[in-house]
Amino acid sequence: MEAGALFLLLSALLGTALAQSFYGNSISFMPPQKKNNGTFRVTFYQRQNGRSSCQNQSSFTCEGGVCTSFDKSNVLQTDQDDAGRWCQSEGQTTATVSTNKTSFSLRGAGCCWASNVNGKTNWTTHAELDLGTRSDSHALNSCPVTTTVSSLRVPQNCFSRIRLLAHDPDGDNVRCRFSSDAPVPSNFTLDNTTCTLTSTGQISVGVQVFEVMLEDFSATNITLTYADGTSASRQASDTNLPPLCKVKLQFSVEVLPPIQRCEVGHVQPMFLSKTPSHGDVLHATVGQTFQLYAEAQAHHASIYDFQVSGPQNMSKVFRDANSGIAEVTVSWTPQQSDLYRFVPVCFTAETNESQSEMRCVVVMVTQASIIQGKATVECSPNKMKVALDKASMPGIDENFLKLSDPSCSLTSNNTHITGSMSFSTCGTKVEDKGDFIVFKNEINSFELPNEIITRRKTVKIGFSCKFPKAISISSFYNLHKSDYIFTESSFGSFGYAFEIYRDGNFTDKVDASAYPVEVKLLQKIFMGIEAKSELPNVKLFVESCKATPDDNPENTLSYDIIKNGCLEDETVQVHPSNQTSFNFEVQAFKFTGNYDQVYLTCSVILCKPDSPFSRCAQGCLKNPSRRRRRGLGGETVSHEITQGPLQFVGPPVPKAADDDNVVMKKSDKRPSVSPPPVSPDTKSSEGGWNIKQILNSNISTAVFACVFLVSVVFMAVIVCYFSKKRKEEDRNALIDSDLEN
Repeated sequence: MEAGALFLLLSALLGTALAQSFYGNSISFMPPQKKNNGTFRVTFYQRQNGRSSCQNQSSFTCEGGVCTSFDKSNVLQTDQDDAGRWCQSEGQTTATVSTNKTSFSLRGAGCCWASNVNGKTNWTTHAELDLGTRSDSHALNSCPVTTTVSSLRVPQNCFSRIRLLAHDPDGDNVRCRFSSDAPVPSNFTLDNTTCTLTSTGQISVGVQVFEVMLEDFSATNITLTYADGTSASRQASDTNLPPLCKVKLQFSVEVLPPIQRCEVGHVQPMFLSKTPSHGDVLHATVGQTFQLYAEAQAHHASIYDFQVSGPQNMSKVFRDANSGIAEVTVSWTPQQSDLYRFVPVCFTAETNESQSEMRCVVVMVTQASIIQGKATVECSPNKMKVALDKASMPGIDENFLKLSDPSCSLTSNNTHITGSMSFSTCGTKVEDKGDFIVFKNEINSFELPNEIITRRKTVKIGFSCKFPKAISISSFYNLHKSDYIFTESSFGSFGYAFEIYRDGNFTDKVDASAYPVEVKLLQKIFMGIEAKSELPNVKLFVESCKATPDDNPENTLSYDIIKNGCLEDETVQVHPSNQTSFNFEVQAFKFTGNYDQVYLTCSVILCKPDSPFSRCAQGCLKNPSRRRRRGLGGETVSHEITQGPLQFVGPPVPKAADDDNVVMKKSDKRPSVSPPPVSPDTKSSEGGWNIKQILNSNISTAVFACVFLVSVVFMAVIVCYFSKKRKEEDRNALIDSDLEN
């Protein structure tokens, strides 16, 4: 009781010290342990987020006074902003619980939330654990693991989603819901199964406060046995029954004023391929340094730091590279007390204007009894190779190692054990990780069926190849974009090269250092798209190409060159090439107004030639509504690739200087695009007649000639008429004269 009273006193004192600086908190539990004397040992970690001082954490109390002792370690600050805008701390508490009840609860409270649009001041946190022994693991239930970084920020017009970490060590199904004792911010919704926060309308600028309850439900039918001898059944994913554990997560999101452009990688940083995917489970070993590496890029903003939510004694090293790329290396050495702990780690890349998406992983701490060895993985577009260093695995019997599919063999030499497999063989699994596709396999040790004992060491070596679904590999010369790599489960990893060539031979590429490419109006522009894939038989199809005055393909000011597989611009000529290339030329034009550059964005698809219902087989579709649905596995999704810019300089190319090309006037059906300009003189500098003025002068001459001809004919008729009349009169006069004589 004295311990409980002291705990309440500390809570009151420390709550005052946190005035107006609370940004949120999270709780994560070690696997609870049942002692021989019938008590329970529960260890949990609290991470608290704030503005400038996070070490004064509020404390927890046990409901019903069932906690006989608390052992609280020092609270250490784990991350902070140099400018004092945010910080995070972590503290560890171990409670001894003595109860005959089936569960126990922890509660904490404090003041005050940072100033927010929701009007929240006081905060409360809560966790409740079931104390039954599970029939599947023969251990007490483990609670879901979650956390967030200290300060989440997003421009008002760029909010799309926030993915919350919701990992369960027992493999249970985790469901998220807004806490029933707190109001829900306006125009936000939470997906219960994916734990993803999204918006449903206009959201207000300012700090938004969120309180979310994470609850786990068994994925299989289990029985829980309690200390008093009773038991209870839990049906698989039955959410009508009480959860096995529930943990409250509190966080705030600062909604910033709108920014001009929201595409990831422009001002908002985007994570690059070396960064772990959200939800990954990583492994660390007691006494050995664990490292996490993340890399991000923002083309039009400077990344000055990474926020990292991690354990005590974690360190980070930030490095600012070239071309808007920054990276961070997080290091942590688990201690013996961390054994079997599931440690949540979240991180964001920071710019002054915004921040990247938040990504979170879980680090599982194990003993070194499972040998992982030193493995090198080589990832190719459609296969991966693994090489194990024998020196890193002393005492390993290589004859008792296997891949996920034992029918695939490993080979060995004096120094390494190697294996090679495609992404569709040897038990390789494909996982969709949102922005990435991961191909995974394992090398494991095994025992013979008739073995009763073994003295061989256990080996478990996981390896994988991770490919971003879409990444532009740029040489960063004035936004010149040439090579693109995509990954899909049916096609593996494949790429496209989009180049500008100097002539119609399509062999002499314009060097990246020459961008932006200087051209003149009416000049022929030679461009080529090439698909790169290790699959033996694929076909490239260019579905559309459109021009924009900047590098934003969604710009409403655009001009279609190819649309629905049909040539739209009358100057486009497609040159013969193989089935994985598309070479074409188009006559240079510019947009009306103050625009001197043009970018070209093409939508491309790869197909299997033997698929009769693929988009490639359909070709030009004048009526897009007749397009068949995408054949399963017969084609890739449509990917956009961009090339440019073309920079317009000097006067237009005259007709005589453009070889045998016939200069054609752009169609009037697209008023946003300028037609080729005309000279104010009747003749060009080369003496050739301007087509439009020739046409206008010819029409005027023809009209004048017609009027003149009609006049001449009319006069001739009149003259003829009077001449005949005069002759008739003369003849009559002669007749009359003869009669008189």
